[in-house]
Amino acid sequence: MRTLRPQLASLLLLGMALAQRQVAVQEGPLYRTEGSHITLWCKVSGYQGPAEQNFQWSIYLPSAPEREVQIVSTVDPSFPYAIYTQRVRSRGIYVERVQGDAVLLHITELQDRDAGEYECHTPNTDERYFGSYSAKMNLVVIPDSLRVTAVPQTLNKVERDSLELKCEVSKSTTQHSHVSIAWYRQRGSEAPVEVISLSRDFVLRAGSAYAQRQATGDVRLDKVGETTSKLTIYNLHPSDQGEFYCEAAEWIQDPDKSWYAMTRKRSQGAIVNVQATDKEFSVRLETEKRTYIVGEPVEFRCTLEAQNIPDRYFSISWAFNSSLIASLGPNAVPVLNNEFAQREALGQLKVAKESDNVFVLKIYRLRLEDSGKYNCRVTEREKTVTGDFIDKESKRPKNIPITVLPLKTSISLEIINNASNVLEGESLRFGCNVRSGFGPQSRFSVAWQLVDKLNRRSEIVRLDREGTLQPGPSYAERSSYGGIQVEQVRPGSFTLEIFNSVKADEGHYECRVAEWTRTLDGEWQMVGERHAGTPVSITALEAGFAVTAISRTPGVTYNESFDLQCIIKPHYPSWVPVSVTWRFQPAGSTEFHDLVTFTRDGGVQWGDRYAGFRTRTAIEKAESSNNVRLSISRASDTEAGKYQCVAELWRKNYNSSWTRLADRTSNLLEIRVLRPVTKLQVSKSKRSITLVENRPIPLNCSVKSQTSPDSHFAVLWYVHKPSDADGKLILKTTHSSAFEYGTYAEEEGLRGRLQFERSASGGLFSLTVQRAEVRDSGSYYCHVEEWLLSPNHAWYKLAEEVSGRTEVTVKQPDNRLQVNQTYKNITVLENQWVTLECLVSSRTSPSSQLSVEWYVWRPGHPEKEAVVRLSRQSTLRYGDLAALGDLRSRLHLESPSPGLYHLSIQNATVRDSGAYDCRVEEWLLDPSDRWYKRAEDLSGLITLTVKQPDPTLQVDTATANLTVQEKESFPLDCSILSRSSPDSHFAVTWYNLRAKEAGSRAEEDEDEDEDEEEEREAVLSVGPDAVFSPEAGRWEGRLRFQRLSAVLFRLTVLQAGGADTGNYSCHVEEWLADPNGLWYRLAEEESGTVAVHVQDAGSTLQSVICSNDALFYFVFFYPFPIFGILIITILLVRFKSRNSSKNSEGKNGVPLLWIKEPHLNYSPTCLEPPVLSIHPGTID
Repeated sequence: MRTLRPQLASLLLLGMALAQRQVAVQEGPLYRTEGSHITLWCKVSGYQGPAEQNFQWSIYLPSAPEREVQIVSTVDPSFPYAIYTQRVRSRGIYVERVQGDAVLLHITELQDRDAGEYECHTPNTDERYFGSYSAKMNLVVIPDSLRVTAVPQTLNKVERDSLELKCEVSKSTTQHSHVSIAWYRQRGSEAPVEVISLSRDFVLRAGSAYAQRQATGDVRLDKVGETTSKLTIYNLHPSDQGEFYCEAAEWIQDPDKSWYAMTRKRSQGAIVNVQATDKEFSVRLETEKRTYIVGEPVEFRCTLEAQNIPDRYFSISWAFNSSLIASLGPNAVPVLNNEFAQREALGQLKVAKESDNVFVLKIYRLRLEDSGKYNCRVTEREKTVTGDFIDKESKRPKNIPITVLPLKTSISLEIINNASNVLEGESLRFGCNVRSGFGPQSRFSVAWQLVDKLNRRSEIVRLDREGTLQPGPSYAERSSYGGIQVEQVRPGSFTLEIFNSVKADEGHYECRVAEWTRTLDGEWQMVGERHAGTPVSITALEAGFAVTAISRTPGVTYNESFDLQCIIKPHYPSWVPVSVTWRFQPAGSTEFHDLVTFTRDGGVQWGDRYAGFRTRTAIEKAESSNNVRLSISRASDTEAGKYQCVAELWRKNYNSSWTRLADRTSNLLEIRVLRPVTKLQVSKSKRSITLVENRPIPLNCSVKSQTSPDSHFAVLWYVHKPSDADGKLILKTTHSSAFEYGTYAEEEGLRGRLQFERSASGGLFSLTVQRAEVRDSGSYYCHVEEWLLSPNHAWYKLAEEVSGRTEVTVKQPDNRLQVNQTYKNITVLENQWVTLECLVSSRTSPSSQLSVEWYVWRPGHPEKEAVVRLSRQSTLRYGDLAALGDLRSRLHLESPSPGLYHLSIQNATVRDSGAYDCRVEEWLLDPSDRWYKRAEDLSGLITLTVKQPDPTLQVDTATANLTVQEKESFPLDCSILSRSSPDSHFAVTWYNLRAKEAGSRAEEDEDEDEDEEEEREAVLSVGPDAVFSPEAGRWEGRLRFQRLSAVLFRLTVLQAGGADTGNYSCHVEEWLADPNGLWYRLAEEESGTVAVHVQDAGSTLQSVICSNDALFYFVFFYPFPIFGILIITILLVRFKSRNSSKNSEGKNGVPLLWIKEPHLNYSPTCLEPPVLSIHPGTID
């Protein structure tokens, strides 16, 4: 504990310098033994709030290092967890507050489960969180392994024998620790006496009772083994008797480098009895008588009774009233103190050794002050081997009191004083007259003393027989300033005068006179002493001191005068200094300030707070008293308030300094300064105004009557809106004609639109709001304040009134916007232009701006969609419908004349069909130059229908019959007689219709139509984009397609066979491209049938040639490769020439036929010449 407090002090000083909250705990880890009492300190610094901070201690156990377990709190009794509640209640764990911001945590009996990380937390008292609010440290609990054992025994020894005792101390602590050992002796209930100890730093030192014997080697402490120490005491004394035990402590060094005693234990005791040898002695003190007269001698004899005195050493000391007179050692040389040494030098006193056992104190001439108790003390001393002496037993007899009587004197005293009751500050004068019968050879010493009411005596001054003046200790300074004067006006007559008395001078004054006469040896001897006294009562100056303030005029009006009187009691003499101060508390204030002061020396001091008072204030002090009158003229609000006078009673001290004895404060005087009665009247008439925006709003405020022709007015203009609880300030004109705009004028931008006027007569005020807006509508009124000039030339508000209200309604212009409501139907063909009209027939204002937005209801869409908007700034914004497709690029919006708007759609498509209308918004410019939408209107619907062209496709439907020989080719023409558009493209498909086989027919119903008894097989399809369909299996390699003109298509079937017999027709589809370039089928037609019959040829020249291989190769094989190469070359040249003139018409123009490799049909078994054909995909 002693080591902790300096550390806490240093932490306190450190905390004061921190600018933020900082919590510090004792540095860890700390090692403490189980079962010991430990303390942990915690300190907070840099905090704000109360000086007494609260602390909360918690622990984090090793088994759950993340879990906080609450232990104890200085503020919350319910803070501890259940495992600590009982120990906290029983004070087994508690917090000691060292000071407001530092505490100690006490654990009286440490347990193994108390090990862990301790946290000290301080709840926040700061304005904001800044710094640290907790700190942690570790505590390690280790077993208590210290063992201290000694053999319990009882030893009987004889004086001067030797004593040996052993003590075994052991420990098994794994941490580095030190052990200290100490031996103690104890007798009964007395406190233990330390014999000798070995500190933790291995420093050997003896207790104070054994230090000298340890220095001579009679007391030793030796280590005789690893764990055993031995105490040895030689030359035992009877005083060594008692119980001896050893105590050991185990010390560990904490992280702060300080050592801490973890545990401390003592052994069992050994009882040691020491029997003394026969060395007892006794002392006797004698004198002849007990009463003496001044000047007589006295002798005291101190007799020692003991055995073998010459072989022993004794010392003696003489005492008077317990004060040492002289001492004699074994060498019999006396040593006297200062006072008695002087008397011994003058031969008035003697101290001597008369024999080995008799010692003498002799005083040859007794004095009065020698009365008292005398005694002698004899101490036996033992001489050591070093020649030093050791004190042993000491004895003294009973005191012998003697009385020294003075010589008798015949003097008598008479004391007189100037007054028994005086006022503080007046002088005290005493006279002391002495009459004596000794004659002129005697002298007097005079002492003036004061006995106060508590019976305390103090010496004022002393005049000795030589005439030397000696002030008393309490009056020395006062006497040095001349405050005390003592005189001997004549022999035997003495005076004492005390100037400037104080209350402490009250009491009983005594004059003490001692008579002295010279003896035969020339020494002065006091014959006797007499005293006489007289009481003096001093009335304190502050007794009854009081002050009263009065006034006959507590209420005045402006420019009137009033008086204030400060009456002081009691009536003091003129030499009593009194200072008087008038204080003033202005109306509405809570503080008093000094107005004017009459100082104690008669001067006048004005306060610096109210300089204006000096010009209208007079102060006067009465000649016969300390009363002070304060007169104030031309009263105004500045002088209204509470007045008070303060009187101070002063006393001038002996050293010319001043002491304020008392001060008194008078009662409060409230002076009310009233203003004139107002006559202000404001017109309360109400009126209503309705006008169109941009017109001015005239507002009037009329003052019907006023208090004074010199009145000035402040006018505040307000407007009250239905949505507001109170009116809002527009404009304020002060009484000094200064303008101040209100918050409403700033927020609504009225500053540039306000015009204020005041009539020449001064009673009519006008406010005009220029360029009125709709939001200016409301209830307007004025608030008039009447101001007058006060006596101190300051303007003050006398009264105020509110006028009647003017209800103002500002309207927008009437809506006159009209859009043509005529309904129209428009029908156009695809790719044509169409124009939609929106006509504004009338508008509200010629200066208005219009915005036009077109909408469309499309078939199949539930809501109308925005097409395009033309804003009032003439900017276009397209709707989602226009943005999604190509409509945006086909729209054109224009206004050929004011109010007329045209929406044109280029290359109209069927998807553009719908009901169109336009929405027109009219915008006007308000007085604040802000545009607002005044009206809007819709036009009539315009129904737009976009149609595709009517189909006029016609295909030749004439039927024909065609008979061909086997292996021959036959053409199938498809002729288009008329088409819907020159830009049309055609898709052509040829079909073969032939009768079904008999087997299959038999399985069909008999009710089937005749047409259904034919099979329809697609021979070849050519799409509008000139893409050919794949050839069927039996037609592969035998088809040739030709486009003879834009409306004539031919399909030639090569190598006709019997299976080719049947009816053939072509199916034509007409395709057109819409404005977006998308192709759609407009119409389709079927041609007439061509009946083809293929005949069997029989044996011909062809068969002969084919039957002869050599002839076949000669006729057909060799010429045809050459012919084929020639044809390919011609075709390639033609193909390149056509590519150079026209790359492709593809899907958008004339079909581009794909070029395929010419196919050579021949048969090695027939004589039919090979057929060179261009198959679908080639160019004809």
